[in-house]
Amino acid sequence: MAEYLAKHPDECCVQAVKHTGTAQGKFVDVGGIQTYVAYAPDKSLDRIILFYCDLFGPTFLNNQLVCDWFAEHGYTVLAPDCFNGEELEKIMDAEGFNLEAWIAPWRESGPKLIAETFLPAVKTQFPAKAYASVGYCFGAPMVVADLTTNHSAAGAIAHPSLLTHEHFKLVTGPLFLSCAETDPVFGAENRHKAEAILAEAKGTYHFQLFSGVRHGFAIKGDMSNENERWAKEQSAWGILGWFDRFLKK
Repeated sequence: MAEYLAKHPDECCVQAVKHTGTAQGKFVDVGGIQTYVAYAPDKSLDRIILFYCDLFGPTFLNNQLVCDWFAEHGYTVLAPDCFNGEELEKIMDAEGFNLEAWIAPWRESGPKLIAETFLPAVKTQFPAKAYASVGYCFGAPMVVADLTTNHSAAGAIAHPSLLTHEHFKLVTGPLFLSCAETDPVFGAENRHKAEAILAEAKGTYHFQLFSGVRHGFAIKGDMSNENERWAKEQSAWGILGWFDRFLKK
């Protein structure tokens, strides 16, 4: 049985502070998948970020605002809905809700949906000079798959889940990892194991580690807390710089 270095999502994955703002993107049908699309200021499709959301999906305002931020900085961003319209935000407080049971089918169907349906449609509907992939929590395995198949020129994951030893061994493209000091899903010991695997393979990678924040900080942190706000912002800037390095204009 595969050993997970970034473990299955847990209760820490549904703890969120909702942010404020007005989403600038819109939902578009991409191969039958509702996808939040935030366009670069010049509407260019030269460089596209594939944005694989956490469990809250692309209807969650926090995710939309981060998509918009990347778009403001020159990328068109596509965030597919891997949850077939189900919104965790609306059901997680219901009596009897079981997070593990809810996640179980999406663990299998999400990556398959991306590989078999979304990516082929993207190449037709949004042909780009180059793609980058970013994934938060649940979205991390999709990023690794994109790097393993050379679909994306660069990838980034923040507070990942659902990644095994094998995932890290198979990575061939440049990978950026934005990590929290306190993370029950991707803790220090397993983070160091992942680093050792990437180093042994002589991969191109970068780890970014923030103190005083928890799993989910890059999307769902408390913006009234100076440290959490700074970490969230620096995570985004780090990912942007990584993509700018490998996806030239």
